[in-house]
Amino acid sequence: MDIRELEIFLTVADLLHFGRASQACNLSPSALTRTIQRLEDEIEQPLFVRDNRRVALTPAGERFRDYARRSVQEWKSFRGAVKGTEAISGTLSIYASVTAVYSLLPRLLEAFRSAHRDVQLELSTGAAERAVAQVQNGEIDLAVAALPDRQQAHLEFLPIISTPLLFIAPRQKEGLPLPLRDGQLDLRRTPLVVPQKGLSRRRLDQWLRTRRILPNITSEVSGNEALIAMVRLGCGIGIVPELVLARSPFRDEVRILETAPQLSPYVVGLCSTRRNLQRPVVRAFWQLAEKRSGVKVDF
Repeated sequence: MDIRELEIFLTVADLLHFGRASQACNLSPSALTRTIQRLEDEIEQPLFVRDNRRVALTPAGERFRDYARRSVQEWKSFRGAVKGTEAISGTLSIYASVTAVYSLLPRLLEAFRSAHRDVQLELSTGAAERAVAQVQNGEIDLAVAALPDRQQAHLEFLPIISTPLLFIAPRQKEGLPLPLRDGQLDLRRTPLVVPQKGLSRRRLDQWLRTRRILPNITSEVSGNEALIAMVRLGCGIGIVPELVLARSPFRDEVRILETAPQLSPYVVGLCSTRRNLQRPVVRAFWQLAEKRSGVKVDF
């Protein structure tokens, strides 16, 4: 066996999914299967138990995982000592919203790429509210996500930036009076465009429940960018993180409502699993982000 075979085995052991492991290792499924079979032939023990629903390590597989990690780490330490720096390689997959890609990740990705040129970066974009689920499902190594109100088991969060939640209205209707109650926007009579799910939706729902307000929701959307577009069209009042609004192409076509309720701000950062953070490539990106983060959050 060689170091490459050990790295392939460790990828399968971390992901517990042959399909995702073959993509991460840039191998065909059949080539990955043959590699595992060669290792099992040498050890003379099965390393994985597979059925239609799951993949799991056998007792021999768990012991071999410890051996493989030590061997790979010792090899990398040796190679790093020869080169004069610690060598980190492999694949790192990251999920983020389009806004996060434009605003939070560029300098971080550039610094990481400069320090670890042997790492293959895979970046996926999508709705911000799907970020945590992507990590939990094992589809991604790291995600840019809103810090949840409660700590979740097996997940780690690293805060990077805090951004207020803002109520916005279409600028084209700036001259029209908004319904007020005691000097504040009356959400009983105000048409609302809200996210289908996510932290801002939960914060709004909680605010409404504590005041026993039945809102006038006219539209539900997926994604903050879509919400701003709907508000611009005049579909109602919306709620969006300031960070997203600042990067939106429609930012000059909507206005911030000063008379709206004040909700707790968003704290945005990295999300990963504790298992993923044991991988050197994931840990290296996390530690780099940690050095650059200036947000302090009390858990």
